[in-house]
Amino acid sequence: MIDNFNELLSESKVVGISGHIRPDGDCVGSTMAMYNYIVTYYPQIEVHVYLDPIPNIFKFFKNADKIEDIHTVPEDKHFDLFIALDCSDGARLGDVFPFFDKATHTVCIDHHMTNGGFAEFSYIIPDDSSTCELVYNQFGKDKITKDIAECLYTGIIHDTGVFQYSCTTESTMDAAGFLMTKGIDYPKICTETYYAKTMIQNRMLGKALLNCKTYEDGKIIAAVITAEDMAEYGAQSKHLEGIVQQLRDTTGVEVAVFLYELEDGDYKGSTRATGDVDLTVITGTYGGGGHKKAAGFSVATKEPWKIVEEIVDMVKKQFDELGIN
Repeated sequence: MIDNFNELLSESKVVGISGHIRPDGDCVGSTMAMYNYIVTYYPQIEVHVYLDPIPNIFKFFKNADKIEDIHTVPEDKHFDLFIALDCSDGARLGDVFPFFDKATHTVCIDHHMTNGGFAEFSYIIPDDSSTCELVYNQFGKDKITKDIAECLYTGIIHDTGVFQYSCTTESTMDAAGFLMTKGIDYPKICTETYYAKTMIQNRMLGKALLNCKTYEDGKIIAAVITAEDMAEYGAQSKHLEGIVQQLRDTTGVEVAVFLYELEDGDYKGSTRATGDVDLTVITGTYGGGGHKKAAGFSVATKEPWKIVEEIVDMVKKQFDELGIN
């Protein structure tokens, strides 16, 4: 933990909070938990939270309507403290980074193994399930309100696949169990933020499954969604959440790869593994990172299936090293 965290807050008049670009459940959950913590226990602080537009499923968080657009902030705005959450490096903060970089003090709380510690004060535990679990530990049980608990529980279930993934530990379950005691509607959170899918999401999943390819006798599965595919169904990137997990859950699959086209023509890649393949070695080739069994990257290409083939070759190399036939 960051021992002087509350001291840093006490000495700050203006605090900024942000997470990575294209925020997911753990990012939004940890960021909003931090915001609610500060406005609850440090009402004297001028606090600002900046994120890319968040999925509608997370807008039930208290103060989600307080999220600001970083592009409206004056260039000379100065922060006494800037807190980055669920972000493995400064570049992942996007347009927020210049404000983070100029802050008097900086803090990063994160669980990505590729995080080299880009903040002045860091709390990085790669083996923990989620940034939300780290934030839970940083706050301490006596500071967890119902509103904070909703944010943290949501982030934990999203990064553990509702406790299915191997990153789930006894301490993760202990944290989730305590958060449940705060009166949150945990069945509703699981259903409405993780399992429920819109018709557009179902159609995009169907498109990905119809277009997917398998390699190495079904041990590797890959799918690509283009901008044209998304336009056909009126889909946005937020409608593609969960596709890579569904690919990974296919019987016999060791590694799943999913690429989709971004507005600028680049591709966002997501990878998932069920076995011992280290995905960070592969995504690192494209400047990405993450966790051993869940990692991502972005790449400029007009031939996404060529990228898939490169990844397949790298996975096959690891298969050989691991003795996976």
